[in-house]
Amino acid sequence: MGVPESEQRLAEPLLTEMLGELDGWQRDGQSITKTFTLKGWTSALAFVNKVGDAATAADHHPDIHIERYKTVRIVLTTHATKGISRADLDLAAQIDRIAAT
Repeated sequence: MGVPESEQRLAEPLLTEMLGELDGWQRDGQSITKTFTLKGWTSALAFVNKVGDAATAADHHPDIHIERYKTVRIVLTTHATKGISRADLDLAAQIDRIAAT
């Protein structure tokens, strides 16, 4: 059984284009990352839980770090292909929508 199309590593030109459409996500080697600053611990934890729900629904799981009690850093990569895939970018866009609510 092969890797689903959504989890195949993106070619550099397409990756650059698609990453440019996201607000504030930065490339870090074979992953993308963004830091969100919330109002406090309770807000950060609620945000993390919403991201967790979205990740579970997408069956694509980021690394999530709560730092300095109100800062949440999300790191997305596709482990199966050791790179950045459409699944990472789709989840990044969904996380941005969660942050906007």
